[in-house]
Amino acid sequence: MAQAPAPRKKIDEIPEKVHVWPYLVRLEFLCAIIVILLLAVWSITIDAPLEEAANPTKTPNPSKAPWYFLGLQDILVYFDPWFAGVVAPVLIIVGLMLIPYLDMNPKGNGYYTYEERKVAIWVYCFGFLVLWIALIIMGVFLRGPGWNLFMPWQFWDPHKVVALVNVDLPYAFGVRDYWMASFVGAVVTLGYFGVGTAIYMFMERKAIKNVGFVRMFLKIQLILIMIGIVIKIVLRLAFNIKYIWVTPWFNV
Repeated sequence: MAQAPAPRKKIDEIPEKVHVWPYLVRLEFLCAIIVILLLAVWSITIDAPLEEAANPTKTPNPSKAPWYFLGLQDILVYFDPWFAGVVAPVLIIVGLMLIPYLDMNPKGNGYYTYEERKVAIWVYCFGFLVLWIALIIMGVFLRGPGWNLFMPWQFWDPHKVVALVNVDLPYAFGVRDYWMASFVGAVVTLGYFGVGTAIYMFMERKAIKNVGFVRMFLKIQLILIMIGIVIKIVLRLAFNIKYIWVTPWFNV
């Protein structure tokens, strides 16, 4: 006679909590082994980028910072030094400090969840992977002599010269008057933040009651700045747009 199938476990019998050992530690141990194997294979197949002893009379081309600073160095291509070297790092540090005060959602504290923290996880992944890891990868593998952009299949020609005609956004639309260009840049910049804030406020109008207007407003501004950095990078790479807002006192 055929053996009867084992009864399925009822949902009520599934424990809500499990021990760290062996369930979590086992997975972390397996992930650590896989990462170590990948790093070992990578270190065997790829030579370390060691060069000759430093020569004060010969500057390397390109001159690159350590890999963990290449993201900031690559941002200098798309923004002025005052923004890439001062404003952007300050926004990153201040934004990380404000996270516990802006995110009042108690869900996900003490346990891993995606369904309850989709926005937080996607914002973090966007900021970490796109605004940091992607720029580091570009600086390490795609920036060659003269800090020119080379595709992986291209030879790093030290004599390559790229003529970049950088233009400001108002000039790209035919606005030549200086004060009119300042006005157009102000409309585009402030309109981006104004429209973005209004749309996000409308979409998350229920969340405003829980976290408050000030917290929601600051959170939206940080998200818009993150997205704006990517938009500016795309404009610079695709259309050689240097500045969005040009004024006699500052340029953005």
